[in-house]
Parts: sequence; structure tokens; C-alpha cells
Amino acid sequence: MERDSLTKIYKEMLDEKIISALAENKGIDLRKAMDIYYQSQLAEQIHEGRYGIENMDYKYLVEDLIENEPELFK
Repeated sequence: MERDSLTKIYKEMLDEKIISALAENKGIDLRKAMDIYYQSQLAEQIHEGRYGIENMDYKYLVEDLIENEPELFK
């Protein structure tokens, strides 16, 4: 596989882990967690590869999202 393909698959798996952990952490359904995540700056940063953030642990990224983007949970 090409590096770009592997990177895309890795980011998709990271998205899934973040959404699942977010749903569990906040006690919300997966659809709501998905909506929140894809509206976040975090999702944008991951998909643009900014700051190497996609290499961080998904659990930390969920905590970061909750702490730094509380307006998404209203």
C-alpha cells in the first residue's frame, strides 16, 4: 500500500476511536458524538495533519476536545 493510503486509513480509524470514546465519555449516542466531532476544530486539525496531532492517543484527544471546545456540547 502507498503511504497516503495508509495515512488515510489510520486517520479514519482514529476518527472512529475518538467518536466511540466521546460517546462513552459523555453518555451520548454515536450519531450525536459523530456530529460533535466532525464540527470540531480537532477533526479539522487531524485531517489536515496540523501539529502532528493525529499521532496523539485518541483518549487524550477526546479529553482535549471536551476541554477546549465546550460550545459543541450545548
